[in-house]
Amino acid sequence: MIEVKSLSKTFNQKDGTMFKAVDGLSFTAEDGQIVCLLGVNGAGKTTTMRVLSTIFLPSAGTASINGWDILTHPQKVRENLGFLSGDTGLYNRLTGREFITYFGRLYGLDEGRIKYQIRQMANLLDMHDFIDKKIDFMSSGMKQKVSIVRSIIHDPQVMIFDEPTSGLDILTARNIITFIRECKNQGKCVLFSTHIMREAERIADKIVMIHKGGLLAEGTLEELRADTGQTDLDDIFVSYINRQNTEAEVMAHEF
Repeated sequence: MIEVKSLSKTFNQKDGTMFKAVDGLSFTAEDGQIVCLLGVNGAGKTTTMRVLSTIFLPSAGTASINGWDILTHPQKVRENLGFLSGDTGLYNRLTGREFITYFGRLYGLDEGRIKYQIRQMANLLDMHDFIDKKIDFMSSGMKQKVSIVRSIIHDPQVMIFDEPTSGLDILTARNIITFIRECKNQGKCVLFSTHIMREAERIADKIVMIHKGGLLAEGTLEELRADTGQTDLDDIFVSYINRQNTEAEVMAHEF
């Protein structure tokens, strides 16, 4: 599971000021559950995921992945985590199979296990037609599938996907959504981010809305609908922002 505890991340800007990208964020994601981190561009989704994957150190707070704290046991976190970001580097001179095999070896997998994992994922993501093509000649959708397999070749319990369908055609996006559901069926913990409301409505067991780095609301779609009286997720999201703004105005008048 994932447990995020009062997590904050602040960056120094070029003009000398500080920017708080994540602000006291707390939430959990359980095994066998798909949790959607939902927010507009710049809300703090990617920064949160990079902190969870140990790419960034938090400025305050902490988090745990499958019981391992990101500050005290970062190597164990990486062993238990598969992380797909929007800027995963690919080695264009290698084929998809060569690239995935290379990372499998880095994770210490034996050759038989690597071949098995590649075969299973190629079946699931429909990759057999291009798995042996050089990455340089692949489409964006093909590259995204290679990136996914590279990220989860070690069969981790926790999966984190940062906007995994962004910019992809409808068929490739459907393949990836199918894969995310399969992860859930295998009892894995899945956290994915998106700003596409329809995507969250379709597959999320729980939605964690963030705005300006902080928690806006969280719950199942049914719970969020009941709380706001709205049906569509985009209307629910706007309703929470309006509620937050109203509360801030009331507090400002009180002081």
